Amino acid sequence: MPATPTTDPLQRERDHLAASRSALRAMREDVESLDIRNVTGTWVSAVILQNQIEARIAALADLSDTPLFFGRLDYLHAVSEELSEGGGGESFYIGRRHVHDADGDPMVIDWRAPVSQPFYRASRAEPMDVERRRRFGYTGGELTAYEDEHLTDPSEADTASALLAAEIEKPRVGPMRDIVATIQPEQDEIVRSDITGTICVQGAPGTGKTAVGLHRVAYLLYAHRERLARTGTLVIGPNNAFLSYIEQVLPALGELEVAQATVQQLVAHVEVRGEDDPEPARLKGDARMAEVLRRAVRAGITLPTEPCVVVRGSRRWRVPAYELAEIIEELKGRDIRYGAARDALPQRIAHAVLLKMEQGGEAPDDRVQDAVARNSAVKAVVKECWPAVDPAKLVLRLLSEPEFLAECAEGVLTAEEQQAVLWPKPGRSVKTARWTPADAVLVDEATDLVQRTPSLGHVVLDEAQDLSPMQYRAVGRRCTTGSATVLGDLAQGTTPWATASWPDALHHLGKPDAHVEELTKGFRVPEEVIAYASRLLPAIAPGLAPATSVRDAPGSLVIRPVTAWEDAVLDACREALKNEGSTGLIAADARIPQLAELLTAAGLPFLSPGTETSTEARLTLVPASLAKGLEYDYVVLDEPAAVIAGEPDERTGLRRLYVALTRAVSGLTVLHGEPLPEQLR
Repeated sequence: MPATPTTDPLQRERDHLAASRSALRAMREDVESLDIRNVTGTWVSAVILQNQIEARIAALADLSDTPLFFGRLDYLHAVSEELSEGGGGESFYIGRRHVHDADGDPMVIDWRAPVSQPFYRASRAEPMDVERRRRFGYTGGELTAYEDEHLTDPSEADTASALLAAEIEKPRVGPMRDIVATIQPEQDEIVRSDITGTICVQGAPGTGKTAVGLHRVAYLLYAHRERLARTGTLVIGPNNAFLSYIEQVLPALGELEVAQATVQQLVAHVEVRGEDDPEPARLKGDARMAEVLRRAVRAGITLPTEPCVVVRGSRRWRVPAYELAEIIEELKGRDIRYGAARDALPQRIAHAVLLKMEQGGEAPDDRVQDAVARNSAVKAVVKECWPAVDPAKLVLRLLSEPEFLAECAEGVLTAEEQQAVLWPKPGRSVKTARWTPADAVLVDEATDLVQRTPSLGHVVLDEAQDLSPMQYRAVGRRCTTGSATVLGDLAQGTTPWATASWPDALHHLGKPDAHVEELTKGFRVPEEVIAYASRLLPAIAPGLAPATSVRDAPGSLVIRPVTAWEDAVLDACREALKNEGSTGLIAADARIPQLAELLTAAGLPFLSPGTETSTEARLTLVPASLAKGLEYDYVVLDEPAAVIAGEPDERTGLRRLYVALTRAVSGLTVLHGEPLPEQLR
């Protein structure tokens, strides 16, 4: 006899979850069973198809501790065309990916599908034809609760979702999680923005800007998969620790083909082995260096003084010097890359020769022009008048030779600025020179001046406030024909060259028309903590709106003056570790070795930033310089005065402190032996 359907609503939802997992497993098995031996023409197509199958299998993975669906929408009217005549409503389960049964009917709808959008945006004021929105609560992978909102029932009170709050506040162990179940309306608008436009998100701490950017990538891959499969997508983060922290978000959403890199990895044309002082680094990152490099690349172009004589058979064809000069001047005036112009020059000279051949009664064709372009006399003119440029060697010369720099920087950089940009000790070769991160960006600029950098379909740039104008240019040329999502917080700019405004940054990025969206409502950092940190805003980012938080957690902030410093640090860490979730001990970089010795001696195991936390190891020792973008349930902040003193100036130090103060999700303990900055007293 068939099983009797249960009348318990929670059990029915659990049954649907079990059936959905079974259907997903069947979808995966169907792909795994595919036999491609008789459907591929060549070994190349077989390899390509096999790779596509393997990617599909990976995308169909069922993560046992991750909910397959997290919500349900009950529509007032049918959405499907075949059901619309009946007038009844439909229900859809909203999850991380699409799942269908053996007949092809959907059991779970992808959160990115249009029919899922009301889950994030519907409200009592605008129900979007949704009668009921149901949220599910999970413990691990087990469905344990549900919560309903009847959006068209005027008698139902408009109360905050307890399950939504619980999901937002869930302890953080392991890498960054997706926020697909908790996306807010203002975040959803950014996520679903059109691919043709660039959007810039100014987001205060805890507003979820990083997660929004990653979910935007996932959405664009869903809506424009073929286009982005051809052109590619890239996520750029500030450091490898940050990239390690976020690397599991997109795979959890079924997206496996998104590249990740730091700006330094993008411009790795030379081996970086040195470090600039703040002022030289700031000057090398100044947008004026683009003009200096443009002049340097073209500095070797000269006009000929002798004609070009091409011998073919018994005849000699002569292109006078003035004609050669006209060709070169015309190419110089065109807005094309140096290398492309150099490649065009022999063809242009050969064309001039062909015109003379035709005037002499011959009938040359394209093959003759190509042969003339390869003639030794033509090659000699090109080599002399438009020499090849090696970008790294060019920058090496520019930073090593005062005379050459003065020639290229005349009217652009002052004599004092030129002196600051020059290497203290000239480099002998590209391989042995002590290249700095700022130098590598100059080499990338020079490389693009010689040969165009390939463009991607979409680039996400996180912690963008810390980039120099030249770094923005480096990122911008990776998406000249595509779009970008720019994420950052002006108050968290911690480099001497941090951007002063988003319009300036977007100008250097090459996206001046980008839309700027501001997120000020925090979902992660407790109100007590964000209000305390916001006292620094007038000093570090005047005019920036302070963040607010939807989370009121009394007692989440502890300011503790200390005298016995070592005991205080150990006590605070042990106290934090009594709670569920992760703990970060953040300190000035110079104090990290001493703290590492202290923790080791006390028998407290700790991790480095970027290392995944687990239930066995939940304490991470974090240099203040690497804290940006990371989150911990509980943070112990060691000696704010040392964090400030570790930066080249007070404003940058206060910004670094602002970052450290806003890493806590549940509780922050500030330990100080020295006086706090006046803004926090």
